[in-house]
Amino acid sequence: MPAATVTMDPRMPAFVSAEEARLMLSIKLFEVGRLSLGQAAALAAYSKRGFIDVLARHGVPVVNYPAADLTDEIAW
Repeated sequence: MPAATVTMDPRMPAFVSAEEARLMLSIKLFEVGRLSLGQAAALAAYSKRGFIDVLARHGVPVVNYPAADLTDEIAW
């Protein structure tokens, strides 16, 4: 799969670096399910392991397992 190209808005405030904006974008896109873990890590220029650590620091779960599904699994 070819690497994604992200063009940052030139009106981005000077105090927000392109790297920070790309990281925040990748976190949010992963969180809402638009990118897989590997895709989000690549967009942020992190390894999967490193991106998992970043997600933890931002309080974003790596696995989104609904409580009802978990209850079903336990009951099984």
